[in-house]
Amino acid sequence: MKKLLIYCRNPLFISGLVIRIALIGMLLPSPVANWYVPFLSNSISGFTLDPWQAWLSQGGMSIAFPYGYAMWVFFLPLCLLCKALSIPLSFGYGLSLIAADFGLLLLLRKLITAKDTTLLAIYWLSPISLIASYWLGYNDIVPVFLLIGAICCIKEHRLTLAGTLLLAAISAKLSMILSLPFFLIYLFHNRGLRQIFGKFLAGITLGFCLFFIPFLCSQAGLTMLASNPEIEKIYRLSISLVRNTTIYLVPLAYLLMLYAAWRVKRMNFELFNAVLGMAFLLVVLLTPASPGWFIWILPLLVNYQVSGDRAAIYITSLFSALYVLSAALFTGSQQPDLLINTVGTANFQILNSRITSLTHTALVATGLVLAARIWREAISRNDFFRLSRKPFVIGVAGDSGAGKDTFANAISILFGAHSVASISGDDYHLWDRHQPMWQVMTHINPAANDLEAFAKNLISLTDGKFIQASHYDHDSGKMSRPFVVRSNDIIIASGLHALYLPILRECYDLSIYLDIDEDLRTYFKVQRDVTKRGYTIERVLEALAKRKPDSEKFIRPQAAHADLIFSLRPIHPTILQQATEHLPPRLKLVVQSRHGFNELSLKRVLIGVCGLHVDMNTNHDGSEVELSIEGETTAEDIKMAALLICPQIFEFLDLEPQWQNGVLGLMQLITLSHINQALTRRFI
Repeated sequence: MKKLLIYCRNPLFISGLVIRIALIGMLLPSPVANWYVPFLSNSISGFTLDPWQAWLSQGGMSIAFPYGYAMWVFFLPLCLLCKALSIPLSFGYGLSLIAADFGLLLLLRKLITAKDTTLLAIYWLSPISLIASYWLGYNDIVPVFLLIGAICCIKEHRLTLAGTLLLAAISAKLSMILSLPFFLIYLFHNRGLRQIFGKFLAGITLGFCLFFIPFLCSQAGLTMLASNPEIEKIYRLSISLVRNTTIYLVPLAYLLMLYAAWRVKRMNFELFNAVLGMAFLLVVLLTPASPGWFIWILPLLVNYQVSGDRAAIYITSLFSALYVLSAALFTGSQQPDLLINTVGTANFQILNSRITSLTHTALVATGLVLAARIWREAISRNDFFRLSRKPFVIGVAGDSGAGKDTFANAISILFGAHSVASISGDDYHLWDRHQPMWQVMTHINPAANDLEAFAKNLISLTDGKFIQASHYDHDSGKMSRPFVVRSNDIIIASGLHALYLPILRECYDLSIYLDIDEDLRTYFKVQRDVTKRGYTIERVLEALAKRKPDSEKFIRPQAAHADLIFSLRPIHPTILQQATEHLPPRLKLVVQSRHGFNELSLKRVLIGVCGLHVDMNTNHDGSEVELSIEGETTAEDIKMAALLICPQIFEFLDLEPQWQNGVLGLMQLITLSHINQALTRRFI
């Protein structure tokens, strides 16, 4: 509250408020004087829950208030107050607009990261808002306020309230129904939010019951809505074809934008916001829209100016200036008699028409330039948009017992099982465990595995297709029945030979090799195979000795092809002898990074946030960096470090990602950092 009071004392805010109050006091726009205020006055004088019927029964114009209950209820309180205080209802109408305007300002302050002064200058003093709402008297600020409220709730995962506010916005102005499909696409294509999609449907249902069922029972309300001349504007721009067939360009542009949104396989909030704003921008530009419609795109323009460069500010300012000129011509105010007498009435009308048309042409042209720039900068550069072109593929290789499955699972639980598709190299063994061929060769040998099928299936998943796969059961030593694995946003391919074939290495956006100290690997493999797989210690040690030549020949050379190498080592060679089930060995993590560029920031965060000891070495040309990390850290520290080093990656994660303690948590953090870097490289 204290910050809000300081915000309201800002000179820019006070200036904008004074301008609004002055316009309300000095002007009485035609729509307000002839339609809105008389309708509200009539509904207050003889209060009824069906004000549309009461208005029409007294001979009122059918186009006076073609809005639903949400719009009527929004204006009612301040109009009732003005009626009680014997103040003209036009003040109640104007103050209601200010309330919606101020509410929208506060919502934009939550949505957009910007200095208060910047936001006040760009939005609160915007000529679009001042002219449309207070000079011309249009009420589009109300449905836009409700719509942005719904968008804020979506961002905060308050889906029930979001659905209710969205239906309120549609009730306030039916045109807001254009936003509904984009909400549904966003929630459906964001797999984390899809889990709580039922809450949004509950909010939609509640909003429908509150605002639409009573309105549908009002025949007069439906009549006034149908008589709204603005509905016909979407059909003005068209191309006539043979046999009296016409293509309407506004619905065509909207449907194409809807399809473009659908084609994005997963949206984040910024992408959803930009695509929705783009759809409104195209509709406004391609329709002979009333000046009030331009308020629909005001949040998009504000966000674009805040996040853009100087060119964004210049182009948006030009757009606003052209809007002012266009609105002035739109009002049809009295022209100077001297000019009319000089050029003649007929010539003046032609001149005025051409000036109006040229102004609107320039306005549309500038708007299309804005649309192109917003598409390029806010959409095509968006990480989620880049991800939607193909899944992000992670390859994880390493020797037996190096922890590939544990690591792959640790990455999977960050993104959520709903967003990850996994394939394991163990599932591509050519024979069951009891087949005699295993006496001839080990499963470390590539010839004992169907690497061709592994590569084909990985390519299919990368291409967005589903595959038929089987699972190798380590308990029984047999393959399961085939099952379907569908492509997903994140694909994790792990296995002994995940980096063996060149074609496999070309599939990965990030390739990882898990190295491990040999004594530590023996320790972990004995722990796993004895406790989980029922082997004897002797059998495990015998298998390790048998596989060692193949491991040196086929597995370890794969490290040369990895972008990231995690080497796990005990902090002291003798510590393994002291380890027990309840007192695991203390470890250090050595990380070798290729193609990275933020290791310095990573080092600072690991030291400053996680309290770890970090040594850093770089080769002569800076292409490889080695970090040696010692110490203990918690899952909370890892989460905080991730927020600092790669905050944008959180849009990709599950609603409640599962962070790990210790070394595994460090591997999660470093992997996320490199995923973020790999996504950045996609744009280069």
